[in-house]
Amino acid sequence: MSAFLILLVIIALVVLAFVGIYNGLVRLRNMCEQAWSDIDVQLKRRYDLIPNLVETVKGYASHEKETFEKVVQARNQAMQATSPADKAQAENFLQSTLKSLFALAEAYPDLKANQNFIQLQTELANIEEQIQLARRYYNAVVRDLNTKIESVPSNFVANMFNFQKREYFELESAEERKVPQVSFS
Repeated sequence: MSAFLILLVIIALVVLAFVGIYNGLVRLRNMCEQAWSDIDVQLKRRYDLIPNLVETVKGYASHEKETFEKVVQARNQAMQATSPADKAQAENFLQSTLKSLFALAEAYPDLKANQNFIQLQTELANIEEQIQLARRYYNAVVRDLNTKIESVPSNFVANMFNFQKREYFELESAEERKVPQVSFS
């Protein structure tokens, strides 16, 4: 009878170990799926925000760029004018462009366009950091799952229930590894 009891305890321990290994594999597989979803969310944030932010900043920058270009053009004309009539006309043009520059500065006391550039850079850096963190977390979970799938005795359970190794999220080309460059020209 005691041999039967020992055999029953051994079978119970094996079943508990089997269930524990299986549940650990399921947990890691679900963590991989959740981590991948986090990467998708961050990539979508980048896909959605970058064009909107770039267009918003371009709107401000193009308006201000035009104002600054008019001021520079008016200044150059004023400096090149030689006759009094030409000089007066050039100075009037310069005055009107300066008024628009002052109005712009009044409307944007902190030069909000600069703030928008800073905001764009900050948001891009934040999104890239979030993508990097999500990528690192995903790769860590993949590493843990793949290790468990390949390790004894969990590899027997993984093979029985067809758990598959996952691929790391690695960028293929050197071009993709670069942080996106935003041009405001």
